[in-house]
Amino acid sequence: MSKIQIKQRPFLTRPENFQGVSPFIAQILARRGVESEQQLELKLKHLLAPAMKGLDQAIQLMDQAIDQQKKIVIVGDYDADGATSTALMVLALREMGAQVQYLVPDRFKYGYGLTPAIADLAQVTAQPELLITVDNGISSHAGVEQAQANGMQVIITDHHLTTKDTPAAEAVVNPNQLGCDFPSKALAGVGVAFYVLANLSSHRAKQNKSTAKMTQYLDLIALGTYADVASLDYNNRILVDAGVKKIQQNLCRPGISALLDIAGREPAELKASDLGFVLGPRINAAGRMDTMDIGIECLLAADMQTAYAFARQLNDLNVERRQVESQMKQEALTELDALQFDQEKLPAALIMFNEQWHQGVIGIVAGRLKEQFHRPSIVFAADQDGVHIKGSARSIEGIHIRDCIEMVAEQHPHLISHFGGHAAAAGLTIRKEHFEEFSQLFEQLIASMDETLFQAILWTDGILPASEFQLSTVDFLQHLSPWGQKFPSPVFEGEFQVVDYRWLKETHLKLQLVLENGQGVDAIAFGAAEKYQFDAMNSKVRLVYELDKNTFNGHTRLQLRVLHLEQ
Repeated sequence: MSKIQIKQRPFLTRPENFQGVSPFIAQILARRGVESEQQLELKLKHLLAPAMKGLDQAIQLMDQAIDQQKKIVIVGDYDADGATSTALMVLALREMGAQVQYLVPDRFKYGYGLTPAIADLAQVTAQPELLITVDNGISSHAGVEQAQANGMQVIITDHHLTTKDTPAAEAVVNPNQLGCDFPSKALAGVGVAFYVLANLSSHRAKQNKSTAKMTQYLDLIALGTYADVASLDYNNRILVDAGVKKIQQNLCRPGISALLDIAGREPAELKASDLGFVLGPRINAAGRMDTMDIGIECLLAADMQTAYAFARQLNDLNVERRQVESQMKQEALTELDALQFDQEKLPAALIMFNEQWHQGVIGIVAGRLKEQFHRPSIVFAADQDGVHIKGSARSIEGIHIRDCIEMVAEQHPHLISHFGGHAAAAGLTIRKEHFEEFSQLFEQLIASMDETLFQAILWTDGILPASEFQLSTVDFLQHLSPWGQKFPSPVFEGEFQVVDYRWLKETHLKLQLVLENGQGVDAIAFGAAEKYQFDAMNSKVRLVYELDKNTFNGHTRLQLRVLHLEQ
């Protein structure tokens, strides 16, 4: 792997804008593009106004459907954003008195989005008069036509990127559709669904009709937004923070409480990152390994007993998912070894396919390869039809993976049947016979890009002043959360004197350091044996780290969590 470059994040705004905080905090905020101290006030009243293209048409149709007791079906997506969006729509519409069911395509049978086959399945199972998509549908031209041919009206709510005209649905709400002026393009699918439902509810309130109390669902909105790795702009930070506070106070869906309990997490201690690393993977496991209905039913469950049964299933599926993923990653690394790349001259993109691999976890494996080798990675698995293979792509900073796939598709129309996604992650379907041709063309395209993109960079917030090595700094930084995508948690760098060290379970490295002012501080580097060359004879160490707390035997001490170590 190429050597990591350590660089300080550039200032996106001016540190001088922040008067009420210490200089080093002002710098952290300026490096994340915070405009003013007001943007630290995460209150729901500061949410963006709902000036979204298509919103009025969507609300009129939904309002009518509730009043006329029309059958509504929600078509979701099979990830955590899709599951939370589906649950949110079902719960809020039922609260308003609607007749509503949901349908989530089995990813292994139907693929992604509102396909003609899903439109037919909806017709057979629910005979709906109104079909509403959540977290999908912006590219589903044929599916919308089929639904309409089956006598349904169609509302699309989505957040995925598109450069094409929208399908001819009765209403399309997506901040990323052409011609939508909504200032935040970072809403997740569940965020779009929230905007639609909140405005439907206030529209009905004005007419003294049944409404829904949308603030009770902020736990779902926070979970879907964070688990979908949506950028935490000011608007999303407000939504995530509000949802995290609900969960901390145990004012959340029984399904979320049950999942936290099974994972051994205290709700009061919950951090935003737990939505992405504790709750998200367990819900995603349903869509990856089985059917997303299990995840949605867990979120819909009205009591703890029902929720617990689903939460246990999700936990078991997540254990299975981890095992499959770990085996696939090992096989992928073995295949890479067999190709005998010179570590200094890796190909520009890593593209792999194995007949035996599991479709449900190819995205995670692509992500792991991308992390390890700092290359855009696409991992393919066989489709059920025996003719096609499905790929999941993950990209590095600076290479927009969805747009790259689109470029290949436009220049070689025979190669790619379907594709969609974002800058950092995308999915595609190709014929198995075209794997070699696609791989070659895609790698050539990536290889033609600026070489500096392939240099892994670890961004830091610089050197932490010695006076800030204390527990109160950890608390203050936590107070500025939620940290996440495009609003990363603070990371510092520095050289330290090592006074003692020990190995824990032969893999983790515990260091005792001393600062220039004589203060001692502990550091822990998890998995250090595999990642770093530690020379015990060298008493100096350069670290990139996060500030953390370590509680042991009732005592809490400051601890540095090492992200990178070199000597």
